[in-house]
Amino acid sequence: MLKIIFTVTNDLSYDQRMQRIAGTMAANGYEVLLVGRRLKNSAALPKQTFSQKRLFCFFSKGVLFYAEYNFRLFWFLLFEKADTICSIDLDTILPVFFVTAIKQQKRVYDAHELFTEQKEVLTRPLIHKIWLIVEQFAVPKFKNGYTVNEFIAAELERRYEVKYAIIRNLPKLKELPKNLIKKERWILYQGAVNEGRCFETLIPAMKEVNAGLVIVGKGNFFEQTQALINQYQLESKIELRGYLSPDELSQFTPSAYIGLTLFESTGMNQYYSLANRFFDYCMAGIPQICVDYPEYAAINAKFNIAYLIRDTEPATIAAALNNLLDEDVLYEQLSQNCLKARQILNWENEQQTLIDFYKRLA
Repeated sequence: MLKIIFTVTNDLSYDQRMQRIAGTMAANGYEVLLVGRRLKNSAALPKQTFSQKRLFCFFSKGVLFYAEYNFRLFWFLLFEKADTICSIDLDTILPVFFVTAIKQQKRVYDAHELFTEQKEVLTRPLIHKIWLIVEQFAVPKFKNGYTVNEFIAAELERRYEVKYAIIRNLPKLKELPKNLIKKERWILYQGAVNEGRCFETLIPAMKEVNAGLVIVGKGNFFEQTQALINQYQLESKIELRGYLSPDELSQFTPSAYIGLTLFESTGMNQYYSLANRFFDYCMAGIPQICVDYPEYAAINAKFNIAYLIRDTEPATIAAALNNLLDEDVLYEQLSQNCLKARQILNWENEQQTLIDFYKRLA
């Protein structure tokens, strides 16, 4: 049986994307190990069809964390048997490269995003320079890989002459909760609470919106988001829920009235993103307010599942949310389109591309 190791820097608990990928490969006859890190407050991992390993680090963020985790990951991989090791994003690519070079194993790069084009990287010149050096050194050495949309695939080919497959972050097809009655109209943001996700404009926009907002997730902008809520005195209108498990989220999301997919246009990673939540809202049957960026616009032109906005100013966000809250005909049309699109935009249809990729590699 062929063995694949996937490497990430999160604690595995809430990574729906990697749970789908690892589960799919395990279901198709591969021995799979998913490796992440263990935090002090990490929840116990549920049993999966694949193996899981979390490496403990003394440091939890910043340069020291990345240095320590890469060091620990290198030594762990060096003594772990595998046919293929897959680096998920740039932050685990160096230990994967060096180990596979030493042990003559196959290597794969899963470019979940353009790592060097994230706002939190671009706005820190020294950090950006370091990650760009890592990217320029390592990515050309990963001839086999895949990414989430056509733009990132084309950009990586332009930069490094690599041809990567496209495997989108589509959710599994799940039954919607039966007899769901939405007693209250509330808005949902789910996903990483990170820089570049427009919380600086979303929070003040909510002063003018006739509904509450629930934010599910955490990230590097979580404390700043809490401060913004306090600054605009919206504690009674906006709830920071923190993390929910994938199973909890699949039941929670359909109860929302509107979803939010917002990104700043700063940096290619935001402008050409294709976020998990965009598809998660569709799977849950709820319309969403979404930025009118190329990848989202292309899908929406085909399925009409989202209300697109040209910019992310507070007035624009507030007007779009209130319009969707007030226009019942428009809301129902988008909602019905979601129910149709979810039969197409799901992991059951997308996973064959992943299976074929690893078959060709083997």
